[in-house]
Amino acid sequence: MSSTTPTTIKTSTLLIASLGTLASGLLAYAVYFDYRRRHDVAFRRALKRESRKQAKEARSEAETSKKQERQEIRSMVDEANEEGFPTDADEKEGYFMQEVGQGEVLCQQAGMAKEAALCFFKALRVYPQPKELMKIYDKTVPKPILDILAEMVAYDRVTSTTVESGSDAGSSAGVE
Repeated sequence: MSSTTPTTIKTSTLLIASLGTLASGLLAYAVYFDYRRRHDVAFRRALKRESRKQAKEARSEAETSKKQERQEIRSMVDEANEEGFPTDADEKEGYFMQEVGQGEVLCQQAGMAKEAALCFFKALRVYPQPKELMKIYDKTVPKPILDILAEMVAYDRVTSTTVESGSDAGSSAGVE
């Protein structure tokens, strides 16, 4: 009489065999892909086309996000202009200190660059010598926030005229 003993395979052996099969399959695909890439002209062209297409989509997406960011910055400047700025010297001084302080706090927080730049922009609008304040900002404000601030100043006709000429904000407010 023959005895039948069940053959059992250890789980670890089965796992090692599965991983070995998977690794050899991936290696075989890599060799096949490399062979096609080197020898098949049509395949190489298709890869280049796909690469160009992805690069074009990335550029388009970056351009779209840049336009959206510019529009957001312009709307922030327009809102600040609609709110208005103080006209009394004491009010201007308090407003300036408040906005600069708030801008410094926002500089330290991640993701608040536009809001910080807006605070510095508002302070710039009420400062009597905006050209000198821009020099101070250039030395103290982080570059990303300074870039946003420069875009705000370039968009705002009153401030950009004031910073370029170095005159008072109040005296150039009516000049266009």
